[in-house]
Amino acid sequence: MSDIKHKPTMSYADAGVDIDEGNAFVGRIKSAVASTRRAEVIGGLGGFGALFRADFASMKEPVLVSATDGVGTKLLLLQQHERPQVAGIDAVAMCVNDMAAQAAEPLFFLDYLASGKLDAETLAGVVEGIAEACRVCGCALIGGETAEMPGMYAPGHYDIGGFSVGVVDRPCIVDGSQITAGDILLGLASSGAHANGYSLIRKLLALRGDNWVNDTLADGSKAVDAVLAPTRLYVPAVKAMLAAGLHAHGYAHITGGGMYDNIERILPAGLAAAIDTASWPVPPLFDYVLDVAHVAHDERYRTFNMGIGFVVIVPAGMAGEARQVLSDAGEQVFEIGRVMARQHAAVVLS
Repeated sequence: MSDIKHKPTMSYADAGVDIDEGNAFVGRIKSAVASTRRAEVIGGLGGFGALFRADFASMKEPVLVSATDGVGTKLLLLQQHERPQVAGIDAVAMCVNDMAAQAAEPLFFLDYLASGKLDAETLAGVVEGIAEACRVCGCALIGGETAEMPGMYAPGHYDIGGFSVGVVDRPCIVDGSQITAGDILLGLASSGAHANGYSLIRKLLALRGDNWVNDTLADGSKAVDAVLAPTRLYVPAVKAMLAAGLHAHGYAHITGGGMYDNIERILPAGLAAAIDTASWPVPPLFDYVLDVAHVAHDERYRTFNMGIGFVVIVPAGMAGEARQVLSDAGEQVFEIGRVMARQHAAVVLS
């Protein structure tokens, strides 16, 4: 039996978890969280659960829509180059863009932040990025969890998970079932690679060595800024379509799987999408990262968005008005293809 007189004194802080620092961090992010508040939110930070008093009186049959996602291995580059705000924006965008693809309005967002050692400056930057994205989408940052777990993460590393809930009136759900032959595909420009394909991007950048951060792209922009650009938020574009009374036949968020998988998933049986890849300019970022190795054409368009982050499918007679509404909402819009009867593949790129 050990002698209690010789037992060391231990605290949670000695194990690497500083509760006081965690409380100080919560205090620091209160203003960012408050800036996203919606009228339906009850209370503030500090409760055991986040409270949201839903009011769907204007809807015939409200349907809740939920989404969860992360930032993928892009997070490693964001940590290396100290861009926590982008990590926050990406975490929101990857969730709310998925909901926008069903014409849903995001109501609230929650985050999960985990690190080995709480770095208040860095994690506050993440939350500020989350709040910025939430404000753009009219979505409340309603709560979250910050976990300090010594030994789980390398020094300077953190992880983030995003969770969001939205709503759509059932008669207004866009699921692709109304898509018909002759419909037009409108592509909305991406802001870069968004948060997909970074396992390949990191391998391609490694072939360039450490100097890639000093390189300049063909358009004069810095390579590091293009590689680490935040994901574009498409919620305002879909809201603009709804406000204009334009009911799209389909929306596709171009994420993992690229053009091929994300457009195919909304096409009814027997239909295909014919896409002209010359109908929009491929951003210099993709030329830069793909120049160092042979990556097959199909592999490029299945891994990356290649400059189109969101696709809107509308009847041919609506295409002109939809294009104007989306342009007025701040989007770069390209007519990229047409729906036709399927012969072989569901998505045909030429």
